[in-house]
Amino acid sequence: MERSSRRTFLTAISGSALVTLASTWASTDTWALTAEPAQGSKAVGEELVALLEETSARLTVQATEQRQHTAPLVDALLTTVTDIIEGSRYNRPVKLRLNALAASLSQTVGWHRFDYGLHAEASQYWIAGLHSAHTGSDRDMGAALLGDLAYQASWRDDPRTAAGILERALSGTRHPAARSLLQLRLARALATQGERRATLRALTAAEHLLNASSGEPVPAWCAWMSNADLAVDSGQALLDLGDTRRAHQLIREGRVLLPPSRDKTRGVFRAYEARSHLDLGEPERAAAAALEALQVAQRIGAPRCVELVQELVPRFEPHSSVEGVRELMALAAA
Repeated sequence: MERSSRRTFLTAISGSALVTLASTWASTDTWALTAEPAQGSKAVGEELVALLEETSARLTVQATEQRQHTAPLVDALLTTVTDIIEGSRYNRPVKLRLNALAASLSQTVGWHRFDYGLHAEASQYWIAGLHSAHTGSDRDMGAALLGDLAYQASWRDDPRTAAGILERALSGTRHPAARSLLQLRLARALATQGERRATLRALTAAEHLLNASSGEPVPAWCAWMSNADLAVDSGQALLDLGDTRRAHQLIREGRVLLPPSRDKTRGVFRAYEARSHLDLGEPERAAAAALEALQVAQRIGAPRCVELVQELVPRFEPHSSVEGVRELMALAAA
C-alpha cells in the first residue's frame, strides 16, 4: 500500500488502546450502568431537541460540495448540544435523544477532520461520540463509531488494529446493512494482511447481509451502503490479494452503480480504478481515471481523494508519453 503520507500515527491513542476500548464497549456489563438525567439549572424540553435534530439533519445531508461551507455550522451545533447535555436539566427521554444527537454530530465532525487529514482530532471526536452513544444506550451508533475508528486505522496502515476493532464492533449491532458494512471493512483489513480465506469469508458475509437488509429500516449512519460500495471495496480487497483482473471488474461495476449524488465517493472509486489499471499495465486508462478523480476532488473540496491520486503520481512518471499522463501530472502539481 502506497500510503507513506498516512503514517503519522496518533501519539495519544495506540492501536492496542483502541482495541481495548472496543473490547470494553462490547462488554454487556458496561451497558448496565447509565447516568441519571442531568440536574442543571436550565430546563430543556422536547421542542428544543426536535429543533436541534431537524437542524442537524438538514446540515448533514448536504452534498460534499456544500459541506465545505457548512462544516463550521455542524461544529457549532455539536458545541451547543454538548453544552446543553452538561449544563441543563431534562428527563430521561430527552437525555437519550440529546446523547444520540451528540454521537451523530461527533461522527460527522470526525469525518470532516478525517477528510482533511486531521487524524488525531478525528479520533477524538469519534471516541467522544462513542461515549455519547454509550450514555444514550445506543449500541448501533457505538458500532458505527468503532467502525469509523477501524477505517481510520486501515487508512493509517494499521490493519491489525482495524480488524481487532471491527471484530468487537460486530458484536454490537444486529441490523444486516450495518453488519454488512462492518464485514466489508473487516475484509479490507484482512486482505491487507494477506489473510485470503478470512477475507473471502468476510466478503461473502457482507454480500449476504446486504441482500438480507432489503425492506428493513436502515440506521442513518449506514443508509448510504449499497451494491456499489460492496463491489468497489470487494475489488479493493481482491486487489490486495493479487486477484487483479477480478478486482478491476468489480471496481468498474461499482463505479457504474454509484448514484450521481455521491461525487466524493465517485472520486475515491475512480482513484481506486486508476490504481487497478496501473497494476494491469494500462497507463492510458489509469491516467483517464486518475484525472477524473482529481478533477472531481478539486471541484468539491475533497482533500482525501486528492491525496489518493497524489500517491499514484510517481507511478505515472515512466509513462510520460502516454495520452493523459502529462495533463494529470500538471494538474497534480498545480
